[in-house]
Amino acid sequence: MTSAETGQGRAGRPQGAQAAPAGPALAAGWAPLGVVLTGVFLIVLDFFIVYAALPSIQRGLGASPAELEWVVAGFGLTFAVLVITGGRIGDRIGRRLTFCIGVSVFVAASAACGLAPAPAALIAARLVQGAGAALISPNVLSIIGVVYTGPRRVRAITAYGLVMGTAAVLGQIIGGLLIQANIAGSTWRVIFLINVPVGAAAVALAPRTIPESRADSPGRLDLGGIVLATAGLTAVVLPLVEGHQLGWPSWTWVSLACAPLVFAVLARHQQWLARRGREPLLHPAVLGNPRLRAGLAVQLVCWSSQTSFFLVFALYLQSGRGLSPVDSGLVFAILAGAYLLVSLRAPALTQQHGRNLIMAGTLTVAAGDLVLALAVAAGSGHTGLLPPGLLLIGAGQGLWITPLTTTVLSFVEPQRAGVVSGMLSTMQQVGNCLGVAVTGLVFFGTLRHGYNTAFTCALAELAATLAIAAALTRLLRPPPGHPRPA
Repeated sequence: MTSAETGQGRAGRPQGAQAAPAGPALAAGWAPLGVVLTGVFLIVLDFFIVYAALPSIQRGLGASPAELEWVVAGFGLTFAVLVITGGRIGDRIGRRLTFCIGVSVFVAASAACGLAPAPAALIAARLVQGAGAALISPNVLSIIGVVYTGPRRVRAITAYGLVMGTAAVLGQIIGGLLIQANIAGSTWRVIFLINVPVGAAAVALAPRTIPESRADSPGRLDLGGIVLATAGLTAVVLPLVEGHQLGWPSWTWVSLACAPLVFAVLARHQQWLARRGREPLLHPAVLGNPRLRAGLAVQLVCWSSQTSFFLVFALYLQSGRGLSPVDSGLVFAILAGAYLLVSLRAPALTQQHGRNLIMAGTLTVAAGDLVLALAVAAGSGHTGLLPPGLLLIGAGQGLWITPLTTTVLSFVEPQRAGVVSGMLSTMQQVGNCLGVAVTGLVFFGTLRHGYNTAFTCALAELAATLAIAAALTRLLRPPPGHPRPA
């Protein structure tokens, strides 16, 4: 249910990998997997655990609605623009080294989050956390692809998926329990500080267990592309998050108007690098595939409904309904449990139904949003009426998240799988940022009418977004004779 999920192609087909000698890898057994999956667990847990803390952060730091949105979207912003580069840095300087740097950055940023004296400091630390996650995520999959082969690799990737699912399910519950425990009066801060000892242990064990590897011919880093992509995304997200609270001053409209120009310059820059045989951030040759473009569009739109839902639902449950962080986490677990159960069947269903499964999944989530909205309106927000909608949302997510990745990767040559995996991960994080901005605009813009109204309006917007995603899946039609995704 998180960003790392889209990188499986990279692990399955490491490109230009200079594998470590077989002896050390085999002697290490499953120890390397345990260490790298610790990094995965930290990223996914942090992604979900923060939602349990948002109301406490708002009260403790006096954070505004816009600042709460940045606590969520800031992580995704830096993750989005750096995840492809994170993989290339690993190819160049060593994947184990890059993994250790990423975990170290993530741990240091987590400590800064836990000690933040004001919302601005917390947002800045979350931006750095996203950068650390972008160094960790692609290199975990590359390390798995290098260290393990054959059935062992299949088992390793299965464990990778199970760890992500478990962290997703436990995130809200662990967050609620930690906040309620109020260890040493830390309240919400403990959800970030808990990362420090766990991450430090992973960094200490990595040199002893993980063999180093790097690519034979690593591509140069596209620093210009990173700067332009960051500028373009910020030009969109910043005014959408800040505009309503500030009364839409003129700079917000100028920023939105400039964003397409920045993205146009980025496209030209990528083409210029490709013509000279360089490695651009987003390769134009790959984007020339119309089915791939459609897949990236579906990824963007679908994920714009994910993080934003968690944001407004957490605020609704705790601030609107007065639930404790633990009780809120238990409500979230209904959705996460349905996701896990359905996603286990998703690979077999993808082979049978292809893109139709993705459409069914997005429409199921949209239906769940509407059922949830009706329950909120009809029951004055009693949480006992929420499970049917949550079960539909979780099941629908299980039907589209992994099948979309598998379907899109089936449209490209094996040598491009790593690049496309990175693009899918980038689109996921971009969608997260845009979704938080747009849904936050709807939710906080109607909050003066009460939490029930604000949450209902947000759910209607999310259902409409997923209906658009369902329509876009029609563009994922495979070419004649194309086999079903494996």
